[in-house]
Amino acid sequence: MTDPAEAATARPRDVSVWDPLLRLTHWSFPLLIPAMWWTAENSKWALHKRLGLVLLGVLAFRVLWGFLGPETARFSQFVKGPGAVLAYLRGDRSAGPAIGHSPLGGWSTIALIGAMLVQVSLGLFAGDPYDGMTGPLNSLVGVALADTITEVHETFFWVVAGLVGLHLAAITFYAVKGDDLLSPMVGGSRPPMAGVEGIGAMPWGRGLLAVALAAGLALWVTFGAPPLT
Repeated sequence: MTDPAEAATARPRDVSVWDPLLRLTHWSFPLLIPAMWWTAENSKWALHKRLGLVLLGVLAFRVLWGFLGPETARFSQFVKGPGAVLAYLRGDRSAGPAIGHSPLGGWSTIALIGAMLVQVSLGLFAGDPYDGMTGPLNSLVGVALADTITEVHETFFWVVAGLVGLHLAAITFYAVKGDDLLSPMVGGSRPPMAGVEGIGAMPWGRGLLAVALAAGLALWVTFGAPPLT
């Protein structure tokens, strides 16, 4: 009879795909974006401003993690050229990495991160000082320019919302095809894959450095980006 312990050891291990900090970052977006829309629609401007600064910090971390994080978090792993994207669309799954974002999914991720960065950056300068609520960097631009930025900020939200909708549609499409993208983003792992070991140990030192840098940027902006010297 086979020893249960030996059987468990012999069973192929799940493949680690997403690290804990990336997953925490990912799931913060579907919380922050609707919350910021709700606070804007209901004129909860103080809370809207605080949430915007949190989003700035999270996005700054994600950008840093794109260079410091494990394999699947790095932009160099999933941002591919047009040839790889076209090959993937033709059904060539070898055009992308074995785990992580596909070539098409990688560019979708870049577009969403970029759009959120644009939106939160606009919010930093938006507002009307005569109405009593402005972004922390509003004083760096004139009133007329701030008005224009505010209008763009309000309109550009729907670009972000549209990209989020496409993201959700893609997840649904792959789920219908039997490719579960949600579970790995929740638990971090996916079922075993032949010849694939996963992302390895979590680089907590680099993670803490990225968190500290991102938090420092958000705090600096909160105080109006004062000169550092």
